Amino acid sequence: MEVTVGVPLPILLLISLIPVTHSKSTIEPCNSSDSCVSLLYYILPYDSKLSEIAYRFGVNPFDILGANSISPKTLGDEIFKAESVVKVPIPCSCVDGIRRCMPPTYTVRPADTAASISEGFGGFVSAEQIRSRNGINATNPLTSGQSLVIPLPCTCFGNVSNGIPAVYMSYVVKSGESLSSIASEFGTTAMELEAVNGLGQAVVNSGDVLFIPISACSSANLKWYNESLIVAKGSFALTASNCIKCVCGTEDLNLRCWPSGIAPSCSQLQCKDSDLFIGDSVVNNTPFGCKVTTCIYRGHNGGKIYRSLAYSWQAPCPGNQCYNMASPSPAPSPFILTISPSPSSSPPSNPTAGTIAPNSNTTTKQNFNLSSQGTLLLLTHGAFFYTLLPLGLGLELSFFL
Repeated sequence: MEVTVGVPLPILLLISLIPVTHSKSTIEPCNSSDSCVSLLYYILPYDSKLSEIAYRFGVNPFDILGANSISPKTLGDEIFKAESVVKVPIPCSCVDGIRRCMPPTYTVRPADTAASISEGFGGFVSAEQIRSRNGINATNPLTSGQSLVIPLPCTCFGNVSNGIPAVYMSYVVKSGESLSSIASEFGTTAMELEAVNGLGQAVVNSGDVLFIPISACSSANLKWYNESLIVAKGSFALTASNCIKCVCGTEDLNLRCWPSGIAPSCSQLQCKDSDLFIGDSVVNNTPFGCKVTTCIYRGHNGGKIYRSLAYSWQAPCPGNQCYNMASPSPAPSPFILTISPSPSSSPPSNPTAGTIAPNSNTTTKQNFNLSSQGTLLLLTHGAFFYTLLPLGLGLELSFFL
């Protein structure tokens, strides 16, 4: 709790002569009601459980797990040590013509000050901003039990950086850092950070908030039905009531989706007229090369999950090997054996739809018969995907059943 203390006039005059440095951050103007997901590069000020971090920022724990590529099995149990880095996804909306985070609220505790609250939120909001946003002053001090609004920074910039899909991450400059050192750490350039953050020169101060573009995978070119998704590189996102897990790998920017294995009430996720489930691929050796059949996710709407079969060709064939969906990990992570199954120009007119319903299970068929024309391959591990890819790309064809 903050206490107001009388200060003699000479001391006040002396304080008024001391220059005060305010942290800087960029404000993005906007003129629509759309929103995006932004990230906070949050350095923990003290040991915290996952559930505590989620409550602090008012976000879903599963979203934090996805942003940090952490297995959902640790939900609620994982303790992150002080000084650990946790990427926190926050919604970024357009409010009154500028980008703003839907601000979390904080309940003041007896020993709190505006400075300690600022520290608890990683310095993304200064003590001065907390006071200003909540009307805290000498005549209206902090009081225990008071509810405060915490105005966190965020930006969207169209989810694009240099023509590439991107998610923007807020970063608090630390003492001794330079724009060049920060750019090097996150795989960008000082010039790009200058442009993104509207800096007149390449100078930053401790406490400044920078927006850093992180390359991402987007569903924009996949023509999903009634859904769009953007996932930062090296992370995943859950969608369709947590039934589907979509991953953006570190080697490319192709979005790959399969059943999450964590939602208990997902219906059949199997493609029509096929033994394949979402994320599965089968390769058949033909005289013309390898025919690759993939069951791909096509979005969801009103409790329905859409999926369809896509076909492509690869030459030469990788050889006679067989894989199934068995995996030593609790949640299988299948990868699609093709750079990108060519999507149709619009969503399929009659895609196969599964229903998110109670008392149903997501079951993946594990045993398949090999045809006399070729070899059946079910790809469940990224290592095999990257082994096959250089063997030949060939002509890609795609259509739906």
